[in-house]
Parts: sequence; C-alpha cells; structure tokens
Amino acid sequence: MPGAGGEMNPKLETLFSLPNRQKLLILFLILIVESAGYFFFLFTPRQEEYLQLTAKLDGLLKEVGEKRKIADNLPRMRREYDQLKQELQQAMTELPNQKEIPTLLTGITSAGKAAGLDFLIFRPKGEEPKDFYAAVPVDISVAGTYYDVANFFVSVGNLPRIVNIGNVSFADIREVGGRTTLRVNCLATTFRFLDKKEIPHDGKKK
Repeated sequence: MPGAGGEMNPKLETLFSLPNRQKLLILFLILIVESAGYFFFLFTPRQEEYLQLTAKLDGLLKEVGEKRKIADNLPRMRREYDQLKQELQQAMTELPNQKEIPTLLTGITSAGKAAGLDFLIFRPKGEEPKDFYAAVPVDISVAGTYYDVANFFVSVGNLPRIVNIGNVSFADIREVGGRTTLRVNCLATTFRFLDKKEIPHDGKKK
C-alpha cells in the first residue's frame, strides 16, 4: 500500500517480498503470540474466577444439603424433645421439695406398719447435696416375717416418690409360734430438689 508520498513502507515492502513459506511462518508466529496474550490476559483470570465461583457454589450446595437434612429431621427431633420434656416433668413429680420430705418419711413408716412390721430404728441422716438435688438417707431397722418385709419393700417401690432401698442385712432370725421372724436393717434413700439458694456455686460465680 503506498505511503503518504506514494511510496510503500520499506518494512512492508520487505515483508511482501518474502517467499510465501516465510510469510506463512510469520503469520503463524503472530497467531501464537496473540493466542498467548489472550490466554494470559483474558482466559486465565476468567478461569480463576470460574474456579472461585465453582467452589462457592459447592459450599452453598453443601450448606443447603445440611439445612435440608436438619429440616427433614425436625419432626423427629421435635417429637424427641416433647418426649424428653414429659420425662423431665415426670421426674420432677417424683422428686419432692424440702417441705414434702416429712410427709414422704411418714409415708415410708406407714407402709412398713401396714405391712405388719415393727420399727426398731428410723433415723434420718444428713443430706448429701449433689448438683441440683440432695440425697436424703434414712437408717431403718424393722422386725417381722419374710412376707411382711417383702410387702414393705413392694409398698415402698410403689410410692409416688423415688425411694431406693439398699444395704439390706438380716439378723435375729428365729421361729416364733410356727412363724419365722427376723430383723432387717437397710438404708432407704430418697431425693429432693434443691432451691436455687441451696445449689453450690463455683467460687468464681455469683
């Protein structure tokens, strides 16, 4: 193509005067350089952006899957919560407060007398505070027949409050009027809820 003065640029003239094979080689090199520039300046940043978006999408899909799993399990978890709540309320009715302890102890002695036992010892011991409740142990010694003792233990187990019988021992087994009598020593332990002011606190807490 002629220049401003009507003459062709010497560089272009030299280029056009090259053999066709060299022209194709130069054209091929130009295409390689342009492709490399496109790859490094356009494709590579887009590829990095694509990878970032893909990772973000995977994270969102994982989060959606976890939340969907929680949502699917929500009815079962709600049923379990309601059941645990009912069990807790039931447990609370089985643990008396401090005012009900004398009535409960009277109920134990009434159960023993109704079973035909003679109370030799009925001695409440010191309470044993735990996290939110206190154990109330009572030393008991009764006399009667095996049948009377068995009825007493069954009656205590049927009380509306929790009473555990432990440390059972037998003594003075004898025959009286064709009946086998004995003395039974045991430890009856009931429990009660502690008031907030009774719950032991860490020294660092108020």
